[in-house]
Amino acid sequence: MDNRFTKKYSNGEITVFWKPGICQHSGKCFASLSAVFDPRRRPWIDMKGAPTDEIVRTVTNCPSGALSYKKQSGHPPVS
Repeated sequence: MDNRFTKKYSNGEITVFWKPGICQHSGKCFASLSAVFDPRRRPWIDMKGAPTDEIVRTVTNCPSGALSYKKQSGHPPVS
């Protein structure tokens, strides 16, 4: 898959970016926060599944860097 292809998912506070071309499919995101990250579901990322700080924590632990996030303007920093 093209490494430049990126999917975006937002909850209004943050936007999560997923680059499937570099994803190692380790399952760490699913194991950590299956209410948000579930590869059996479409779309596989449900931003309503957990509070923003939990999503950020899981995204930050992505081993391949395929998941990243950006805070939406107008919202306080995510802890």
